Amino acid sequence: MLKYETIAQDIQNRIEDGDLAPNDKLPTVVDLCDRYGVSKITVKRAFEILTEKGLIASKRGSGTYVKNTTELFDTGTVDPLLVGEGGTHEDTFGFTRSDQPIGFTASHSARGRKVDSVVYDFSVTNPPESVARHLSISPDDFTYYLCRVRCLENEPITIEYTYMPIDVTPGLKRDQLYHSVYAFVQDTLGLKISSFHRIIRAVGATEEPLLEISQVGFLDDGTPFEFSVARSNGMRSELRDVNVI
Repeated sequence: MLKYETIAQDIQNRIEDGDLAPNDKLPTVVDLCDRYGVSKITVKRAFEILTEKGLIASKRGSGTYVKNTTELFDTGTVDPLLVGEGGTHEDTFGFTRSDQPIGFTASHSARGRKVDSVVYDFSVTNPPESVARHLSISPDDFTYYLCRVRCLENEPITIEYTYMPIDVTPGLKRDQLYHSVYAFVQDTLGLKISSFHRIIRAVGATEEPLLEISQVGFLDDGTPFEFSVARSNGMRSELRDVNVI
């Protein structure tokens, strides 16, 4: 095993054993260089491995922290500012990590289906405290808030409620919401979307069942760029390309 792999495994073991708890700050690169007697490049490569596994995330100007992937899902509820009233959680299918950065537009357009959006809200706001935690920002920071319905062949399928940090995804315009936001992030901003941490739930409804997906999206450096909740008609939608860990 190479030295950076040994360091990554050692830190992973500490996380799994509880020695490093969710939201704990990791030692600096310099401190770890001294501890393991290696170069900064070696430590940074170990951090890359842990970031790819979804175990740690960097906060700009603050350091590197153990990810808290449980807060989003511990209570079995979602912030009412995101989903409004109506519907109750009936069942939880489980936590997943997907390494497929393919959004609604790309996945359906690739199959020749017409994709449209109806935008109900696009504004700049301070995020609720729970959302700020998932995005590794302060409640005093500013985010975009957007609410839109995604349609296939003019039929509404999914409603999305999303927060995105302005500092991470600057320059987002309302016009982009009618197309692919992920294309804006990757093609316009030149950022690389790495993974999503998701929870999938069945949600009670008055007539038809709903499928609810809560997710945090991460860039390749571990920075969270999106917190969203999407509710889809369970009879007219399907979930693809999810890798369960």
